[in-house]
Amino acid sequence: MSQPMKNPDADLPVVQRLASIFWPSFLTAAGFTVIFFTLFDPVQLSLISGGPAITRLGGYTIGFFSFWALTALSCALTCYFRRPCKPSGYKPGHQSGNT
Repeated sequence: MSQPMKNPDADLPVVQRLASIFWPSFLTAAGFTVIFFTLFDPVQLSLISGGPAITRLGGYTIGFFSFWALTALSCALTCYFRRPCKPSGYKPGHQSGNT
């Protein structure tokens, strides 16, 4: 009789699950922010885009939180997709091997 696949993250506390998403995304967003704003000036970007005028600090803030949101989404999807899949032909409530 085959054992059902166990999710390795099922025993982790919620805080640890959230930290595994937000901490790497925070570090990645910080790196992206440094690299991006080394190449581009946020004041110039706001003038080119035609949006409201912003300060450099405002541009850095918007950029950092945008990068953080994107990388957090990427980390969350990675955690979601690394869960084991149900075997093909899986039917809830049906024990395989018992006929």
